[in-house]
Amino acid sequence: MPLSRLAALHGVATSFSPSPGRTVAASDAAVVAVLAALGVPAATPDAVRTALTARETELRERLLPPTLVSWSGAPTAAGSDHGPGVRESAPGAGGDERAPDENPPAPGEGRPTPDVIRHGLGENPPAPHEDRPETGESPPARGGDAPAPDGSPSVARASVADGSAGAAPAQGDPDPAAPPGFPGDSSLASALAALPAGTRLRIRTEQGETRASAEQLPLGVHELEATAPDGRTARAHLVVAPTRLPAAPGRTYGLLVQVYSLLSRRSWGMGDLGDLAELTAWAGRALGAGFVQVNPMHAAVPGAPTDPSPYRPSSRRYPDPVYLRVEDVPEFAYAGEGDRDRVRTLLERAERQRESVLNKGALIDRDAVWELKREALGLVRDVPLGPGRRAAYCDFLAEEGEALEDHATWCALAEVYGSDWQKWPAALRDPRSAETARARGELMDRVDFHSRLAWLTDAQLATAQRSARDAGMGVGLVHDLAVGVHPGGADAWAQQEYFAAGMSVGAPPDAFSVQGQDWGLPPWRPDRLAESGYAPYRRLLRALFRYAGALRIDHVMGLFRLWWIPQGRPATEGTYVRYDAEAMLAILALEAYRAGALVIGEDLGTVEPGVREKLHEHGVLGTSVLWFERDWDGTGLPLPPESWRADCLATATTHDLPPTASRLTGDHVELRDRLGLLTRPVEEERAEAATDVGEWLALLARLGLLQGTAGGQSEDSEEAQIQALHRFLLRTPARMIGIWLPDTVGDRRPQNLPGTWDQYPNWRLPVADAEGRPVTLEELAASPRLHALIDVVRAGRVGEMGGGCGPDSGVSGPDVAESGPGSGGASPRTAPPGARPD
Repeated sequence: MPLSRLAALHGVATSFSPSPGRTVAASDAAVVAVLAALGVPAATPDAVRTALTARETELRERLLPPTLVSWSGAPTAAGSDHGPGVRESAPGAGGDERAPDENPPAPGEGRPTPDVIRHGLGENPPAPHEDRPETGESPPARGGDAPAPDGSPSVARASVADGSAGAAPAQGDPDPAAPPGFPGDSSLASALAALPAGTRLRIRTEQGETRASAEQLPLGVHELEATAPDGRTARAHLVVAPTRLPAAPGRTYGLLVQVYSLLSRRSWGMGDLGDLAELTAWAGRALGAGFVQVNPMHAAVPGAPTDPSPYRPSSRRYPDPVYLRVEDVPEFAYAGEGDRDRVRTLLERAERQRESVLNKGALIDRDAVWELKREALGLVRDVPLGPGRRAAYCDFLAEEGEALEDHATWCALAEVYGSDWQKWPAALRDPRSAETARARGELMDRVDFHSRLAWLTDAQLATAQRSARDAGMGVGLVHDLAVGVHPGGADAWAQQEYFAAGMSVGAPPDAFSVQGQDWGLPPWRPDRLAESGYAPYRRLLRALFRYAGALRIDHVMGLFRLWWIPQGRPATEGTYVRYDAEAMLAILALEAYRAGALVIGEDLGTVEPGVREKLHEHGVLGTSVLWFERDWDGTGLPLPPESWRADCLATATTHDLPPTASRLTGDHVELRDRLGLLTRPVEEERAEAATDVGEWLALLARLGLLQGTAGGQSEDSEEAQIQALHRFLLRTPARMIGIWLPDTVGDRRPQNLPGTWDQYPNWRLPVADAEGRPVTLEELAASPRLHALIDVVRAGRVGEMGGGCGPDSGVSGPDVAESGPGSGGASPRTAPPGARPD
């Protein structure tokens, strides 16, 4: 029918499959609403016919889609020859260790020739472009757009990125977003071959070169212009990206922590970036850890109270200044010189705030902490910057440009009008209006204050990553990228043209949630992303990779498709919108390669067929949580270690799941029972939980992993069982092993309990021991229980891991990923069919 055809041509699904063999139709109302959010009127049959004719004509007559993707080359291990924050490309694979500009090979030398452009294009080199009209961007000043080491990698594979449908639909998709013949599934070769004979090409590379051929292009996002003999012209963004992301530098293990929960004796009531730097230095030097994974550090939406969830931020591009260690700001030593009593009072209040959490059972109170820090940072700002610091700040302002100005302006306006820009005076809802410019000028003092906070936080994050690498960590900090942003926050205000108005992201109904889920996050428009060459996505990744050795992407399946829900409607009345996964992955690979960083995709729950394979193809690591690794297609029993996939981060638990001690003891069932969250009789839940744990313990016993526990514990103790579970993780081929930091001291309280709001203190608990007593960073460092578990892991590096798991390990390189059973991403077995554990 016309509506289905129109929807498909815009990447909107008209049905979905919540479980194998079952297809559910999306409502026409949902499809029409989603199309409207994409700027496509479809409310009446006449509107549908008109829009369909226009779309078909557009696709038939255009010379090029807005974005093209070309895959090229192969990177080496992450972190090799890279210091913290280094943005240049890593040496290429195959032993070519030349410096980027040292004797690049002649075109075609030592590389295959790309199978594109075989019809006489590119004979007349054009004049260089004077601007970049599609995005308005120029190459970043940070060195992030350096060419590949040899300057001209070979084109291995290519596709066209249309925004509405990139990678070919995964097998089994009942309503593919790209029907046969749709330009979104074309390769670069076929796209160029389809141009009229005699069409001329002009390519302006981001390195400033002008080319008349698409052969041997350097890595980057370039401009491609085609001029047909009849005078028609078309411009496209051409993304040239390495085929695979950097690989892990050998097997490694590390710690997983929510930074706010890790208090030290120097914290102001919640963990901060000083604590993080201290943790990385200690974990790297004393424990031999290779990484520390943290929660999203994105800027929160201010409020009273502030939403404590790090997964619904105001901005994903800029970090939250509440994490600043105020005493580590150089100017703080000179703050309040004329009012020492005020500084002393602030420090005393900070001490009381810390003690209330550590010794009096208080929850972490971000608002109280921020009130203290904001006042202290106001004093800091009154201290003049020295010449060197002033120059560094000016450089930061220049490099961040309009994006930082927008962010700081939103922060200043939020102080006056509230933290939801949709409720501001109408003229101020437009970041480009004259009224907004006037208000910015009037609030320039506050705009500068928030710009300064972004600079200070950026510097302390870089210090934490430098601390990790200086301590010998092969990866360092693993940052977390949330799925989206708060609809009233800074990003949604500043980037309105890229967000789908009136839409929210969530999940369809399934066995885990029969009502579906609405996450309250506005989605990016795939068409606008493609038209811009994915500019906001590129800028976001670039910002996060500045101080990351790896990036975890929450709900990585969102690179392929997202469930859009019209605002005001239940989550059941949504539908999937497909993104160009090929383009999204290409940009991700390009920016990760430049940063020398790994990428870990959170791929738990229901995943459409073909997604894990595509992620694996490009080197994106998966996430495997022990309790979900079962033979779901067979016996249903725990999966033996040799059957786990290799390209993943393997853990015993995550921030959204019960701590391991709680799982083993059954405390998590009792907690949910007390809160009224169970949907079955508590006796059934207890029995199922006991069976689950019993099957895992039986496997551990058969493998002999419950023997020889560290710390003198009996085999049936909960501590000994936690050690055995981590021995098991070491037996798997997983490249990365993550230890949930609260597990090291027996914490039984989850950091987040999905499905709760006021009933449970989500995101507000400090790390605590088995009795619920908060444990400071200093106490963690001296904890016998922690060291006993780490001894197990470090012993496993020589034993089960076969020679090591750090950057000096003999077990490294891509061959390891292919050697063990389950090394690929072929089987979606990280959760039972239909389940959505996250």
